[in-house]
Amino acid sequence: MAGHKIGEEPVSRSKIIRTLEKELKYSRFVHSLGVAYTATSLAMRYGADLEKAELAGLLHDCAKYLSDKEYLSLCHEREIPVSAAEAANPSLLHAKAGAVLAAEKYGVTDPEILEAIRNHTTGKPAMSMLDKIIYIADYIEPGRNQAPNLAIVRQLAFEDLDRALIKILSDTLSYLEESGAEIDPMTRETYLYYEMCQVVS
Repeated sequence: MAGHKIGEEPVSRSKIIRTLEKELKYSRFVHSLGVAYTATSLAMRYGADLEKAELAGLLHDCAKYLSDKEYLSLCHEREIPVSAAEAANPSLLHAKAGAVLAAEKYGVTDPEILEAIRNHTTGKPAMSMLDKIIYIADYIEPGRNQAPNLAIVRQLAFEDLDRALIKILSDTLSYLEESGAEIDPMTRETYLYYEMCQVVS
């Protein structure tokens, strides 16, 4: 992981972990370790790059400590589009903000890693394998215990990434609809894209 940095100082994997431990709430830090572990496990299963999977997993929530005002300000300054759902619930912007911090604070230059961090909340149509791995790992890491059908999704994740992805998206949309929460249009668009891909295949 040579070449990554905090500020101008090159940092190791261990320093990234120590920095995250200081800046995130403990439960969020433990979650990030769980996502990194799960992402590398999925990367092993599907032949993806282990280092990219671990780094994206570690940093996927690196912006979680920002306030709503800071999310909106950061996106405004970087000219990052903000959807109506994100404007109503700025915490949804933590993924986009996380990609910015991963690049600017932690020195990540790999566009695949940054894209996986950027899309881990809503997903997007035509996701890369790393995108899918981080999205799914965030949902099934060992510390998660509230989501419906979690045992089914965990098994699917190691059998078929796309089927696991569709199940997560379907369950997420059902939960948001039942709870009356704001649904980001990209989540629905992602679900419809992969549902159609499954029908075509």
